[in-house]
Amino acid sequence: MLPDHLIIDFDSTFITKESLDELARLVLLNHKDGVERLKDVEALTLSGMEGKISFDLSLEKRIALIETNENDIKRITNELRKAVTPSIKKNRLFIQKHCSKILIFSGGFKEIIIPIVSEYGINEDQIFANEFIYDSDGNVIGIDKNNNMSKKSGKILMIKSLNLSGNIDVIGDGFTDYEIKKSGLATNFYAFIENINREKISQLSDKVLNSFDDYIAIVND
Repeated sequence: MLPDHLIIDFDSTFITKESLDELARLVLLNHKDGVERLKDVEALTLSGMEGKISFDLSLEKRIALIETNENDIKRITNELRKAVTPSIKKNRLFIQKHCSKILIFSGGFKEIIIPIVSEYGINEDQIFANEFIYDSDGNVIGIDKNNNMSKKSGKILMIKSLNLSGNIDVIGDGFTDYEIKKSGLATNFYAFIENINREKISQLSDKVLNSFDDYIAIVND
């Protein structure tokens, strides 16, 4: 039986890639320090996902390495539309049928996430993620630091602010997803390994999901 709320991570869960890393690849491709900067971005992503450094610090450092704008973000969003996780794509009708119970919690950015998950019936008000701040020319000059998702333990802060009740399942691949269960705010945490298996996270989970099919099997049992 489906829980009252199902929280799904976006990067490396709903899609096969890390969206900020992909944006960095696009932007830094022709940058004079591009190769080194990209290595730094990817290392910071990994450290944040494994809980080695706080997510807010990981995010702040990565944004500082990427000089981007609205056009870049539109381009990478179109690319990432093609990168929806195979078992998510396969179960599109299931997700659309139960979309009212689904929330997307992500340290990524709404501008990228909304166009992709909306095709699965998930509305903008069900998406909790970061937001870029732009100047008058459309260049990214920072992120909204008033947004809970930009802060340390952002997913915990966000779920507390929503006052959700009932059973809550969390599906994700990173430490910030596990933290929701650790804090006592979720009933179950499922480590999603279809795209990447972070061994530490799998060990902390209630159950490991090889694909979204495994989750459907659990709730239909």
